[in-house]
Amino acid sequence: MQQAPPRASTGIAGLDDVLRGGFLANRVYLVEGAPGAGKTTLALQFLLEGRHQGEAGLYVTLSESEEELRAVATSHHWSLDGIELFEFASAETALSLDHEQTLLHPWEVELGETMKAILDRVKEVEPKRVVFDSLSEMRLLAQDPLRYRRQILALKQYFTGRDCTVLLLDDLSGGDTDLQLHSICHGVIALERLTMEFGAARRRIEVQKMRGSAFLEGWHDYVIRPGGLDVFPRLVAALHHRDFLTEQLESGVAELDALFGGGPLRGTSTLILGPAGIGKTSIAIQYVLAAAERGERSAIYEFDERAGTLITRSKKLGMDIEPHIRSGLVSLRQLDPAELAPGEFAWMVRQEVEIVGARVIVIDSLTGYMAAMPEEKQLLLQMHELLSYLSQLGIATFLISPQVGLIGNMQTTLNISYIADSVLLLRFFEAGGRIRKALSVIKNRGGAHEDTIREFTMGATGIKVGQPLVDFEGVLTGVPRYVGGVGSLMGSREAGRSPT
Repeated sequence: MQQAPPRASTGIAGLDDVLRGGFLANRVYLVEGAPGAGKTTLALQFLLEGRHQGEAGLYVTLSESEEELRAVATSHHWSLDGIELFEFASAETALSLDHEQTLLHPWEVELGETMKAILDRVKEVEPKRVVFDSLSEMRLLAQDPLRYRRQILALKQYFTGRDCTVLLLDDLSGGDTDLQLHSICHGVIALERLTMEFGAARRRIEVQKMRGSAFLEGWHDYVIRPGGLDVFPRLVAALHHRDFLTEQLESGVAELDALFGGGPLRGTSTLILGPAGIGKTSIAIQYVLAAAERGERSAIYEFDERAGTLITRSKKLGMDIEPHIRSGLVSLRQLDPAELAPGEFAWMVRQEVEIVGARVIVIDSLTGYMAAMPEEKQLLLQMHELLSYLSQLGIATFLISPQVGLIGNMQTTLNISYIADSVLLLRFFEAGGRIRKALSVIKNRGGAHEDTIREFTMGATGIKVGQPLVDFEGVLTGVPRYVGGVGSLMGSREAGRSPT
């Protein structure tokens, strides 16, 4: 059996995942992107990973000074000790000695001398990893496109068989993409920076070509933070599956479970719809608490409400999740949609499921999540892939979606009910001079469910669900018509009073 070729890790876990283990070693790769995309940071991480593995590294800079490179490293809390930096910022400065008179053009002399000086340093250092930054300077020195391409081809041939992995950085200042340059290199990685109308700039990376190696196609989000690039591989649900026990998930409230015919199934998603303030998040927390009582881990992703406010409110409702947060059974993350890359959220969920072992996921709310996405179509596709991924791993997911309005005909800002396995609908209604709350299951792919509408209350002792409202009609419209006795409503005035 033929042995797999060696890999050179990029030093970026997410990018290694995209590349199925890293670059094929001893090849020449092109990394292209506009200024500010993060090419230098990626290249430095590549060399630092080599240093970590005991490999010599050489950074040839034709544009930035050594001082500027060290400043980049300092911003990421890195030390470049052990990495050779060869500064060649200006051919005129580096080749300041008077040249003998020659019939060659000055630019031909400069390019030839520049390349000779670089290759002499390569022979001296004998690096396992080399970075050339950037090709735009070589393009300017060459003047002629044909000579430039010949020089790149000569570089590739020089490093062939030298047991060295090379990254060529290109800032695309020469104009359109050079497809001939793409054909010369073994692989091409494109970095792109997008300026949004509001919030932080978004960055994404694509492996356009990787000769002789499989990779994860498409665009992948990444961010630049102190410490370097973090790449979030695009989620492909079909690549993830594990066997799990198909069982119903109990909430700890018997009447609520009865609505679902015993509870939502593991591996399904439940959409909780309703107007603001009706208790959508509280019902999701009820399932989180029940999971914690069983010793299962849960994760709550809060886009809309402050984490502190959620903890305080849950205490007043008799559903204190803070002890479970301290014990590690519940993870509560408050997220800022304006600063969140779409792929980063899916990566967060993956880490929570695959590393921490979460069995219940709550996303509060879909409106906040949508704000993290540039387009609604992209949101629906990514959410569908995320739910498919969670389903294949047996994770119970609760999606909270607010509706516009309080009473009567209400609409949701996002039509996602078709991809959810179950839908729990919450409604305000008026009866007996009071505002009351009703809930019903209008969809359940997991099996049979009640088609009744039940009243529920939230108080200091938690959530309580009453019997079906058989004496009322039109509850879902918000203005029901009384057709029976008062005995069908829950408790006293105090029982229905919300602590908030």
